[in-house]
Amino acid sequence: MKASLIALVRHELDHARQASSGRSAKTVYGGTERTLRQTVIALRAGAALNEHQNPGDATVFVLYGRVTLIAGENSWSGSPGDLLIMSEGRHSLEAVEDAAVLFTVAKTR
Repeated sequence: MKASLIALVRHELDHARQASSGRSAKTVYGGTERTLRQTVIALRAGAALNEHQNPGDATVFVLYGRVTLIAGENSWSGSPGDLLIMSEGRHSLEAVEDAAVLFTVAKTR
C-alpha cells in the first residue's frame, strides 16, 4: 500500500477550512483493531483538538503550518518537519495557522 501524504494534507485542509469545527482527519494506517494508528489531522487557523487523555505512546509530526501542543502548563511549538513527542496525561493541540500533522499512536491502554 502507498499513500501520498502531500495529497492527503491538501484534501484534509480543504475539508477543515469548510468544516464548522475547523478540523478534518483521515486514518492512513491502523485503526481500532490495531495497536499502531497513524492519522493525518488538519486544523484551520485557530481551531483545536480540545484537551484529552493520551491513549498511549504518541507523536505529532508537523506536515504543514504551525501548531502548539499543550500539556498542563507546558507547551511546544511545531513547524513543518518538527516531531513533537506527547507526554503522559492530558494534552491539546492548537493550530497557530492552517496546519496538518501526522499523529502516530501505539495504544497501550
